[in-house]
Amino acid sequence: MLTAEDLLAGRSLTFEVEVPESVLRPANGSTAGLAERSVRLRPLTVADLQLVVRAAKESDSLLGTLMVQRALVEPALSVADVTALHVGLVQYLLREVNRISGIDATSEELAEVKDAPLARAAFILAREFGWTPEEIGELTLGQVLLHLQLLDER
Repeated sequence: MLTAEDLLAGRSLTFEVEVPESVLRPANGSTAGLAERSVRLRPLTVADLQLVVRAAKESDSLLGTLMVQRALVEPALSVADVTALHVGLVQYLLREVNRISGIDATSEELAEVKDAPLARAAFILAREFGWTPEEIGELTLGQVLLHLQLLDER
């Protein structure tokens, strides 16, 4: 059996992640012969995710920025610094943060979720009634089915 120490050890891990020159400076064109650069990232904890989600409540675009900022160990950057990075670099770092934190999803997994009946129902309700994901999340399964039935009858 794993001990509590075994389970909690992951919070102190760090990973050196190579950032290709083509990601750092995409406008340079050819990157032949250029050295790779690296950053040090740590996996996000549940506490990090709770803080980030709370802080980014009003802005989905801020979510990724905050996740990258929390995970960056070297170099340590402020939120303002991360928002000043170009979008491609932030997206690359966010993919790496998700990967080392164990929250990345393959395209096949995303396709399965997208095709799940409840996901499709939520999309239909959002489109037809203009409801937010939070509003839809508060509905019971019976309420979801009732609204779908009413839409079907209309």
